[in-house]
Amino acid sequence: MILFAILLTVLFCAIVIHEVAHGWVAYKLGDPTAKFAGRITLNPLAHIDPVGTILLPLSLIAISIITNTSPVIFGWAKPVPISFRNLKQPKTDMILVGLAGPAANFTLAMLASVIFKTITSASPIALILLDNIITINLILGVFNLLPIPPLDGSRIIMGILPRKLSYAYASFERYGMLILFLLLGLGVFHAVILPIVQMLRYMLLH
Repeated sequence: MILFAILLTVLFCAIVIHEVAHGWVAYKLGDPTAKFAGRITLNPLAHIDPVGTILLPLSLIAISIITNTSPVIFGWAKPVPISFRNLKQPKTDMILVGLAGPAANFTLAMLASVIFKTITSASPIALILLDNIITINLILGVFNLLPIPPLDGSRIIMGILPRKLSYAYASFERYGMLILFLLLGLGVFHAVILPIVQMLRYMLLH
């Protein structure tokens, strides 16, 4: 149970920082929507999504306990509200806002890896905590770069595509979660995301 508590705590903190990064970068680039909504804050209560932050992670933990398998945990917070029309250069800035969340997660993973490699003596709990900070942040960073609306990767693609194609691509957002869960059900996590995460984790720790 201690491991599961650590996993949930690390996941929630990583998600909150991910969303705050989106809002902060958008604010710096001219859009105050997230700031006015009170979302550029590390207060977790401002970011809780009943399904993505609570129900889904707990369900995944329950499944891992029932099936006696290693827990695969992910989730999401309430999306930070962003009005891309307020950005100084909407097309270019959309890419930067989309990259902000994954970049925050990758930065946290790198910082944790530095600490992990430099400490000479630590309790097993501390090492488990650092290891999970690295792994969970890498999972969030890679997962959110998938080019499926409304994930961050889709924002990057929208910023790159010509305007008409960008609008057409954005229209798929209403089907995004369905597509996402279908792909996860088909094993995309273990076939694509997990190998990338394992490679990045190896690079950070070795």
